[in-house]
Amino acid sequence: MPTRHDIRNVAIVAHVDHGKTTIVDAMLKQAGAFAAHQLESVDDRVMDSNDLEREKGITILAKNTAVKYHPKDGGDPITINIIDTPGHADFGGEVERGLSMVDAVVLLVDASEGPLPQTRFVLRKALQQRKPVILCINKTDRPDSRIDEVVNETYDLFLDLDADEDQIEFPIVYACGRDGIASLTKPEDGTVPADSTNLEPFFSTILEHVPAPTFEDDAPLQAHVTNLDADNFLGRIALLRVEQGELRKGQTVAWIKRDGTVSNVRITELMMTEALTRKPAEVAGPGDICAVAGIPDIMIGETLADPENPVALPLITVDEPAISMTIGTNTSPLVGRGGTGKGADAKSAVKDRKVTARQVKDRLDRELVGNVSLRVLDTERPDAWEVQGRGELALAILVEQMRREGFEMTIGKPQVVTKQVDGKTHEPVERLTVDVPEEHMGAVTQLMGTRKGRMDNMSNHGSGWVRMEFVVPSRGLIGFRTEFLTNTRGTGIAHSIHEGHEPWFGELKTRNNGSLVADRAGAVTAFAMTNLQERGVLFTDPGTEVYEGMIVGENSRADDMDVNITKEKKLTNMRSSSADSFEAIVPPRKLSLEQSLEFCRDDECVEVTPEAVRIRKVVLDQKERGRTASRAKR
Repeated sequence: MPTRHDIRNVAIVAHVDHGKTTIVDAMLKQAGAFAAHQLESVDDRVMDSNDLEREKGITILAKNTAVKYHPKDGGDPITINIIDTPGHADFGGEVERGLSMVDAVVLLVDASEGPLPQTRFVLRKALQQRKPVILCINKTDRPDSRIDEVVNETYDLFLDLDADEDQIEFPIVYACGRDGIASLTKPEDGTVPADSTNLEPFFSTILEHVPAPTFEDDAPLQAHVTNLDADNFLGRIALLRVEQGELRKGQTVAWIKRDGTVSNVRITELMMTEALTRKPAEVAGPGDICAVAGIPDIMIGETLADPENPVALPLITVDEPAISMTIGTNTSPLVGRGGTGKGADAKSAVKDRKVTARQVKDRLDRELVGNVSLRVLDTERPDAWEVQGRGELALAILVEQMRREGFEMTIGKPQVVTKQVDGKTHEPVERLTVDVPEEHMGAVTQLMGTRKGRMDNMSNHGSGWVRMEFVVPSRGLIGFRTEFLTNTRGTGIAHSIHEGHEPWFGELKTRNNGSLVADRAGAVTAFAMTNLQERGVLFTDPGTEVYEGMIVGENSRADDMDVNITKEKKLTNMRSSSADSFEAIVPPRKLSLEQSLEFCRDDECVEVTPEAVRIRKVVLDQKERGRTASRAKR
């Protein structure tokens, strides 16, 4: 078959924080993607363009870039298309899309941490699609690196995932992505490769081991839509890989939709990626990754084909969702009133507030266009929808993005998505890998015992740290992270990955303490806080506006307690040396969005606005809650 030797398509896959985006930075700089005057102003992790990606230090969206590599022997330049994929299993839909665009993968593994659950997840996806693998051991300069052991662990992982003989014969590159240095010779532990000064060995390994795209002569056009983008001038942009034939600007093509219907459309604009920018192009051939405009309703997984002979490519399939949460309009008394709750002060801030059901539904429908791993289902209420995704983090990221866009919402407690197998209820389970210092081993084992986790494996590298693997129901991991960090004094590292479904594990009790619930509306006073803080941990500052049914703290006992946190000190004309002495106020615990979702019980939900995240009871009225509780007891 004819082959295009001037192009290579490769995806970089790894666990979270093993250095994918950093090594792509170095590749862009060394391949001459930036002019000399631009190098000073280029940010680190330039591929993480999203604000949330920069704040959290993780890649959320799969993105592509292209570098022109000039071989040292003076041959023609070769275009290397690089897909930077997320390392977190919650964004698995992005990984699957990225792999559908490439012919091989670079598996990046940290020289100290070794293969972790997400490494297993992304590698399993690559091996299922029969992609060749290049192993890159990154961060060789870490003082605790253990290169030989990590390479052996990676071989074990390949065998564990049933890799065949061809796949297990992978080349190994040793790199320090931060310094932009790679070598084919193993360096000493804790050192940068000494026989190289750049990424030249890495580039040459990619050219040698990534198959060049092949195609059939005179085959009709076939191009697969793998991602979507938007432009203020061009409208919706479809990113696609051309499998066969040629795609030209101005050409009329057959658009084969997900339901199998075919319609003819015209390509108004064709663009190819160079470094971080898209540049207009006239033609894209087999193996090219390009962007086209002119098809306003095109969706991921659809095919552009020859109008005379339209042949569809297989649709992109993603794993089933495991976690769901209800997203609805904000129904609290403070809706549309800004972070302080005082409408007059916050008029300018709340002018663009999005609070209606139609706005929330439109935004969720927009998210479905570019996110293949998400599902939105109707509920009994017209102003709330069930959103299903791969994990808690993916759903929390969606809510955080909507919050920043000015939406106000009520978010229900995350639940697991069950399914029926042979008439029995099965629930999703996760494989949890925990790295902790030896002294916290007992605390973690006890914590996992209450969450119905069973230990599968335990290894001690002799460095004072223990690695344990548990199989645990996904329900048991909702609210797990905060308690885990508390029990391990902030030293533990935990990562989980979806492991399939098992029969229902029974009742789980994950939160032992009840809530402190405000029994009336008003502003929090320092006097009331001083008296209440011995009852539990408070979440609010003095002066914060609260309403009946809002949760203002965590009770030190198992049941909920209604409290008056707006109580003021009775004024008197007697003077006292201890009057208004508020030095003893303990600073309140501030919960992030993820922590608030973890904290929720079944009868609680989270109110999310651009300025504030508040936890509240689903039923705000104190008497109504009391009646419901007494009926439940009877």
